[in-house]
Amino acid sequence: MSNPLKPSGYDLIHNPRLNHGSAFTQAEREKHHLEGLLPPGVSSLELQVARTHAELSHLDNDLQKYLLLSDLQARNETLFYAVLMSDPATFMPVVYTPTVGEACQKFNHVFRATRGLYIPISARGRVNELLANWPEKDVRFIVVTDGERILGLGDLGVGGMGIPIGKLALYTACAGVPPQHCLPVMLDVGTNNATLVDDPLYLGLRQDRVRGDDYHAFVNEFVQAVQAAYPKCCIQWEDFANFNAVPLLARFKDKTCTYNDDIQGTAAVALAGIYAALRISKQKLTDQRFLFLGGGSAATGIAELISQAMAIEGMDINTARKRNNLFDVNGLLVSSRTDLADFQKVFAIDHQPVSSFSDAIEALKPTGIIGVSTVPKLFNQRVIEAMSAINERPIIFPYSNPTSRSECTAEEAYRWSKGKAIFASGSPFAPVELEGTTFVPGQGNNVYIFPAMGMAVFATEATRVTDEMFIVAAKAVAEQVSDESLEKGLIYPPQSKIYEASMHVAASVAEYIFDHNLARIEKPQNLIEHMKAAAYSPSYTEL
Repeated sequence: MSNPLKPSGYDLIHNPRLNHGSAFTQAEREKHHLEGLLPPGVSSLELQVARTHAELSHLDNDLQKYLLLSDLQARNETLFYAVLMSDPATFMPVVYTPTVGEACQKFNHVFRATRGLYIPISARGRVNELLANWPEKDVRFIVVTDGERILGLGDLGVGGMGIPIGKLALYTACAGVPPQHCLPVMLDVGTNNATLVDDPLYLGLRQDRVRGDDYHAFVNEFVQAVQAAYPKCCIQWEDFANFNAVPLLARFKDKTCTYNDDIQGTAAVALAGIYAALRISKQKLTDQRFLFLGGGSAATGIAELISQAMAIEGMDINTARKRNNLFDVNGLLVSSRTDLADFQKVFAIDHQPVSSFSDAIEALKPTGIIGVSTVPKLFNQRVIEAMSAINERPIIFPYSNPTSRSECTAEEAYRWSKGKAIFASGSPFAPVELEGTTFVPGQGNNVYIFPAMGMAVFATEATRVTDEMFIVAAKAVAEQVSDESLEKGLIYPPQSKIYEASMHVAASVAEYIFDHNLARIEKPQNLIEHMKAAAYSPSYTEL
C-alpha cells in the first residue's frame, strides 16, 4: 500500500527529491500509480547518467550545459548529483565558476524553475513567515547573498541567486552534505544596476539598494529568524560588498555558526596553495612576504589568515601582518593614507607612497603576489619579470574570478617567468607547454574548502566556525598534494579526486571541532565512519 504521506502518480514524478524518472521499476510503477506516465522501458541510474553525458556532449557551450543541468536538478535531484559526482572535474566549472558568472548575468532572461528562497526587504517584519514557506524543517546550511558583488561582475541584483544555488550543489557533490538540509537564499534589497532596473524581464525589486540602518535591521531580522527556525543552521555569507561583508561577519561570527567564504574560504585556499608552494621552494612560511593586488575583504581575509598561520609558527602577530602588504587603486596601503577603512588599517605599513604595482614589488621584494582585484591583466610582463628577478621560485596567484577577470593567464606567468613561477589561479587554465616542459596550473578554487567545512559542521553539529578551522583546512588540503603533482607545478589536489580530498579535510576540521568543544554531539568512536554514514550518496531508494 502506498505511503499516504508521500506523493504518488503524477505528483511523484514531479517531485525532484523523490523522482526516479525512467529508473522506476515495474513494481514501483504499479505501486505508485505511475503506469502510463512513463515510457515502458526501465533504465538503471548508471544508464541515466550515461544518457545525460551524451546529451551534454552535443551542446555547443557551457551555458547551455549549465541550463540543462539546472533543469535536471529541478526534475530529478538524485540523477543531477549522480552526474556531477561521476566526473566532478568536468562539471564543477559548469555548475559553478566560471560558467555561473554568465548564468547570473543572464538570470532574468533564462529563468526556469525557481529554487531556494527570495526574501525581499519589502517583507521586512515578516521574514519568519517567508522562512516558514520552505518545506524542509531541518535546514543545516544557508548560503545567502544580496547580489551586490557577484564574483568580479558587480551588482547583479536577484541574478546573484545563481551563486548560492551553485555553491550548495557543490556542498553535496564534493563533500556529501545531504541536499535536503541546504537552502539558497537571496536577500533582495534592490539594485543600483540601472540596466537591470530598465530591463522589463528583471525579476527583482526595482529600487535603489537600501543602505544604512534599514539594511542592517533587515539582515538582523533574517539571522534571528534563521536561528529560531533552524537552530542547528550554519549561515554562509556570499558575494556581499566589502563594506557590508566585513562588519556582518564581525557582528555574527561569535554569536552564531557562520562564516564568509569570500573572506575566510578564499583565505584558506590561498593559504593551502602557499603551504604546497613552500614544499617546492623549500622555504618557511615565516620567511615569506606577500603583496596583494586588491585591498578589499578578500585581500584582508587572506592576509589575516596568513598572519595567524605565521603567528602559530612563532612570529608576533603584528610583525606577521606587516609582512602581508596590500596595494589597491590608490597605491600601496601606507600609514599616511587617510582613505583606509578600519579593516585595512592593520595592514598599512610605514613606507613612502608607491603608486605603481611593479615599483612596490621592487621596493618590498615580496616572495609572492596574490591578485584579488577583479581587474584583468594587471600582472603584466613587467610585474612577472620583476618577481622573477628577486625570487628563484616566485609565487604568482591571480585569484580573481571569472576567467575574464584573472590578473594574468597561466601561459603568461610561465612564459614571462621562464618557467620559474609557482602558479595558481581562481579560474581554470589548460596545461602550458614551455621549452619541452609541461606545466599543470592549479586552480585555487574555494571548492577545496567550503564543501569540506560544510561536512565537518554537519557531522559535528558545530556551534561556531573559527579562523583556526580554516588554517586546519588549509594544511589538510596541502598535505594531499603528491610529490609527482608538485613536480608538474600543481599545488592543489586533482579536482577529479575532490570528494576524497574533501572528506580528508572535513575529518581534520571535525577533529578540531571536537577537540575545542565546539560540537553539539558526543565524539564518535570512529570519526571517518561517522562522516561516511552522514554523507549523501546519489542512489534511488525504494519508495
